[in-house]
Amino acid sequence: MSTCPTIQLHASVQPFSRIVYGAWRLADAPDTSPQAVLAKLHACLDQGITTIDHADIYGDYRCETLFGEALRTAPALRSRLQHVSKCDIMLLSSQFPERRVKHYDTTPAHIRASVQRSLQRLHVERLDVLLLHRPDPLMDADATGACLDALVDSGEVAAVGVSNFLPHDWQLLQSRMRHPLVTNQIELSLGARSAFTDGQLAFAQQHRIRPMAWSPLGGGALMTGASPAGARVLPALQRLAAQQGVGPEAVALAWLLAHPAGILPVVGTQQLARIARLHEAWRTVIDRETWFELWTLAAGSEVP
Repeated sequence: MSTCPTIQLHASVQPFSRIVYGAWRLADAPDTSPQAVLAKLHACLDQGITTIDHADIYGDYRCETLFGEALRTAPALRSRLQHVSKCDIMLLSSQFPERRVKHYDTTPAHIRASVQRSLQRLHVERLDVLLLHRPDPLMDADATGACLDALVDSGEVAAVGVSNFLPHDWQLLQSRMRHPLVTNQIELSLGARSAFTDGQLAFAQQHRIRPMAWSPLGGGALMTGASPAGARVLPALQRLAAQQGVGPEAVALAWLLAHPAGILPVVGTQQLARIARLHEAWRTVIDRETWFELWTLAAGSEVP
């Protein structure tokens, strides 16, 4: 089994594994015990997948705790991992009965409190990257930027990035910061292609930003044909997978890995058998014509 390639987001952050394991569904698994979580983590580490994607809200604020409890039983693993977490979405939740509406909060007080909670839940001393989860229309860029800079200065986070930000959102926040934003986690897949043509990936490449891709398998729809794009592209994924002796998931992920922006897919499957096959993605070959063949099928029409 080959080891997952790594990629450098910025000199301030240790290299990330090219495929990132997403912890957003940990609380949905039938078994959420530390032993079950560790089994998934070891399946990742066996392939060199060392970067874990979290958010404070995942699993109704439970997933970080589940992962941290597992990590507490195997503290030697901490030095082998890179942790990404996110904040600013305020969910309606029984844990916060005082909230009246789902909203965003990018105030310094909330960001600092969220980072402290994430560190405590994960049982780690530092986040490798903190992301703002969504653009906040009420963000005070001066205050938010200063807070994020201070978190890097204090060593509580090694670096900062964003999620779901458009280029103008990125530019506003970056203009108020001393430290660089190191990544933008956006939706990218054969079923979600707008970032390839609307300027988002062009902006990332212009500024040498390595983007992360959430829902790289279209929430599973690409593998089941449950969406129009999935129904059109699945037979080709299966054919190409059979030709190379891999699973169709590997072909869909390799399609993203082939892009010159250096995309890092975030994969959140809870099935050990599927986790154990993630290594197939980086040994799957997607040439230029095959890349456009899959694009054409997903889009339902040829390129102009």
